[in-house]
Amino acid sequence: MAGPIKRSVAIAGHSTSISLEPIFWHALGEAAAAMRLPLSALVARIDAARIEADDPPNLASAIRVWLFERERERHPENNIDNDSQ
Repeated sequence: MAGPIKRSVAIAGHSTSISLEPIFWHALGEAAAAMRLPLSALVARIDAARIEADDPPNLASAIRVWLFERERERHPENNIDNDSQ
């Protein structure tokens, strides 16, 4: 597995660096395209939701979690029933 790649993304008028593994950059690009948004706009949305949390995670973690949750919503048949655990 390839290590993280750092990229600069403009959020709310300022540039920030984000380090993500290539698979997450790819998934984020696919999500942005599916939503017909520029990558920076999607990252800004994720960031806005992140900073509303009581104890906000770092942006890279928030992106990974957002992508994971998106996949769970897209494929609910693969979700494990919490009652069976």
